[in-house]
Amino acid sequence: MNIGFDAKRAVQNHTGLGNYSRYILEILSAHYPDNRYILFAPKRKPNDRLGILHERTNVAFAYPSGLSKVLPAIWRTIFIRKDLKKKGIDIFHGLSNELPVGIRRSNIKFVVSIHDLIFMRYPEFYKPIDRAIYRWKFRQACRIANKIIAISECTKRDIQTFFAIPEDKIAVVYQGCHPQFQQTVSEEKKQEVRERYALPRRYILSVGSIEPRKNLLLAAKALRELADDIHLVAIGKSTPYQQEIERYARQYGLCSRLHILNSVSFADLPAIYKLSTVFVYPSRFEGFGIPIIEALSCGVPVVASSGSCLEEAGGPASIYVHPDDANALARQLNRIINDKQLARRMQEAGKEYVKQFDHARIASEILRIYQSLHL
Repeated sequence: MNIGFDAKRAVQNHTGLGNYSRYILEILSAHYPDNRYILFAPKRKPNDRLGILHERTNVAFAYPSGLSKVLPAIWRTIFIRKDLKKKGIDIFHGLSNELPVGIRRSNIKFVVSIHDLIFMRYPEFYKPIDRAIYRWKFRQACRIANKIIAISECTKRDIQTFFAIPEDKIAVVYQGCHPQFQQTVSEEKKQEVRERYALPRRYILSVGSIEPRKNLLLAAKALRELADDIHLVAIGKSTPYQQEIERYARQYGLCSRLHILNSVSFADLPAIYKLSTVFVYPSRFEGFGIPIIEALSCGVPVVASSGSCLEEAGGPASIYVHPDDANALARQLNRIINDKQLARRMQEAGKEYVKQFDHARIASEILRIYQSLHL
C-alpha cells in the first residue's frame, strides 16, 4: 500500500502531537517495510527527531511546490488533494485530529487520529476562537473519515458523546512511548545528567507543559507535607501558570525545593525519570498521558489524577487521587517514599503493565485498520 500521512506535527513539533506522529511513522515503517509511507508536510524544518525516518528507504517526504509554497496552510487543507492523487495514495492518515477539506471527492480512504476533546470538556482553558476552530475541524474529520482512531477509551466516549459518531466507526489504539525509555541508563550517564541539571538527591518528578490544566500546583501543595529533603522537579514548556506556582513556592518557603526546567534534552529524559523517587501526574484531564507510560517503563512508581483516562495509561499498578485533593496526594506520596516494599511492587507491576503498549502490537492494530479499508 501507498500510505500518506499529515506530517505537519511530525516535522514541526518536538513534543505532544509531534511525538505521537513520529512514533506511529517509526513503528509502521519498521514493522511493515513493504508498504510505502509518504509524509506530507507544509514546511521543511530542521528536526533531529526525524533522523530515523529520513534514513528509511520506504519513507518519503512531500512538500508543497510552485504557488502552493507561498500558502502552505491552504495547501495542507485544500490543494493537497492533487498531490495525494499524483502519489497514488491508497490510505491517508490524519495523525493530529484533522483531515483535508473536500477529500470525499477522491477515491482515497481516510483515517483520523483523535487525541482528546478537552477543549469541549474544559472550554475555560481555551480562547473562544480556538474552541470554534477545533470544534469545526475535529467534527468534520470525524464525519468524513472512513475510520477514527481514538487514543483511549475515554476519548472514544467523548467522540460519541459530543459528535454523535457511531461506536463501530471508532477503534481505540493506544500509543507507546519512545524505545529509549525502556533502555538501561548507565550510572555514568545518570551522574552526568544529575550534575547538568543540578538535580537534588531525592525528588518527585512531573513532566508536561506548565499550564493550568496540568495542575502542577497540586504537587507543590503536597510538597509542604513531605520531608524537607524531598524536592519537586517539573519539566515542561512554560506558560504564565508557572509564575503562579513560583509565587506559591515563595509564599510557603518552598523555593529551594522547587525546580522547574523548561528546556531539557529529550535524550536526558530517561535518566531524569530513573533518578526520581516517584512520578506525579496531577492533570485534570488528558487524552491519554504518555509521560505515565514513560515513567512506568523507567521503573518509577506513579501517582496520577482520577477522572479522565489516566487509569488507562497507569493501570492497576499506579495510584490515583482527586485532582483537587492535595492532602490525599501527599499521603500517597509519603506512602511510596517511606515504604520501599510498596515502591518495589509498584515498579515491578508497572513494568509488567506497560508491556501491552508494545510497539509491534500497536503497529499491527493500525495496519489492520488500513487493510480493512483497502479491499
